[in-house]
Amino acid sequence: MTDPTDMMQPARVATGGAQWGDPSGILDHVPMTTRFAPSPTGLLHLGTAHSALFAWQQARAAGGRFVLRIEDIDTGRCLPEHEAQILRDLEWLGLDWDGPVLRQSDRTDVYAEFLHVLEEGGLLYPCFCTRKEILAEIDAAPSAPHGPDGPVYPGTCKHLPWREAKRRMEEGEPYALRLHMDRAVGMTGPLTFTDQRFGEMAVDGLSCGDIVLCRKETPSSYHLSVTVDDAMQFITHVTRGEDLLHATSIHRILQTLFALPAPQYHHHGLLLDEDGNRLSKRDKSKSIAALREEGLSPAQVRALAGFPDA
Repeated sequence: MTDPTDMMQPARVATGGAQWGDPSGILDHVPMTTRFAPSPTGLLHLGTAHSALFAWQQARAAGGRFVLRIEDIDTGRCLPEHEAQILRDLEWLGLDWDGPVLRQSDRTDVYAEFLHVLEEGGLLYPCFCTRKEILAEIDAAPSAPHGPDGPVYPGTCKHLPWREAKRRMEEGEPYALRLHMDRAVGMTGPLTFTDQRFGEMAVDGLSCGDIVLCRKETPSSYHLSVTVDDAMQFITHVTRGEDLLHATSIHRILQTLFALPAPQYHHHGLLLDEDGNRLSKRDKSKSIAALREEGLSPAQVRALAGFPDA
């Protein structure tokens, strides 16, 4: 297969797919490919093991490919020892993957190219608000809509004069780059995506607000990195938890702006504990490493993760 990085370079914003013709057609010639993309901010737990097994089984049942990506773009929170343990746990559970592991921390130059495309298109603006200031403004508002990343940014810095924004950046003030969502939606027009569980879904970018695409200390956000990497790894089917269903609107908008192919989606249900709460990294007793130390077998842990052996 041709190296994706040779095929997919950043298109100019709002080309309407002119670089590829119909960019979605690229995936018609690729075997079914799924991925698992953990972030090594903690250990693998039953909830993330469920997602890994779901993607792995879908690919293997179709005779397709399953690739592994490490989402370690936040180097301040991601730890090498967690990554090493995640790889050990996946192998212990019986999962194998195709090709080398892709690490986002090795790809900051790639993300910078795509950010530059958005910048040239007038779709980025610097935001100097701290998280504390944003929350204070949201608390003072009569209502605060929520997007996939939490409360929607109220747009405080959106209309800052460019000279003032430029001066503050040059003076070294911390900032984030946000997507000018209303302009982006105006460029893409109405969009949809297909989910194997929920059917055809309308994209609602405006409900997501002006999301952060990078910070001064973090060269790319989850939304930008995952969109670029899914395309460059030729992912045909994105399988992930239903908590990310709303975020797919952001990814479809970015795919369209960059003229990247759109995969199919399957947002599966979340694995819950006995009290109905979502399993998370904070629940250390449910980590795969802990269950392994307790003496459980791989088959027993797979069953706990929702995939009992036939």
